Amino acid sequence: MKLLRRLSTLGYGSRREVQGMLRRGRVTDRSGRALGVRDIDDGTDVFVDGQPMDPRPTVVLVLNKPRGLETTRANAGPTVYAPLPPRFRLRSPTLAPVGRLDKDTSGLLLFTDDGTLLHRLTHPRHHVGKTYAFETARPIAPDTAERFASGQLQLRGDDTPLRPAQLVQTGPRTGRLTIHEGRYHQVRRMLAAVGNHVESLHRVQVGPLSLNDLAEGAWRYLTAAEQATLRAAVGLPT
Repeated sequence: MKLLRRLSTLGYGSRREVQGMLRRGRVTDRSGRALGVRDIDDGTDVFVDGQPMDPRPTVVLVLNKPRGLETTRANAGPTVYAPLPPRFRLRSPTLAPVGRLDKDTSGLLLFTDDGTLLHRLTHPRHHVGKTYAFETARPIAPDTAERFASGQLQLRGDDTPLRPAQLVQTGPRTGRLTIHEGRYHQVRRMLAAVGNHVESLHRVQVGPLSLNDLAEGAWRYLTAAEQATLRAAVGLPT
């Protein structure tokens, strides 16, 4: 692929805009030699304005989503793309969020341009666990963990019971809940079904991947080892 096309597909600008970047010497190799419109992207290191070019497809990154952001590409208001470089919205193939976190939920949100990985991570058949830390308005009832683990809890409006979920209580009104499906507002509705109300909700883990010390609003690329572990968890080659 020509470097001109690569930079355009990575969202650095239109073909015309990227041509201008190349002609002004803003794109170089590791030695600092300016690259031009006839150069080929051969997989070697490329720098734009002195910074490493964004990774070529495929890519996976993790964001510690703040509250108040919508998980969408179309909304004109604040979205989960706000903490990312603006060009990330323009990449082709699309860099899309993996599943959804509602506006009032914070925490771990993955993005990828790998459609197969996205499908495997979000499809209930693959049983990818998602763990949420929560705080409730009232003390957690003593039988809540048992009811969640029973596989018999059915939410209002649903046709089938929920799969068993694991609750670890960390305080009178706090806990961590691991679910293995992704129904609409599932954690909030589960706690409402047992007579409680979620005051705060924060996703801390998806499959084998945790937020660890990633600051709120910060993002990073997954390492090759993390990507391999994530792919293995959903039965994809690493």
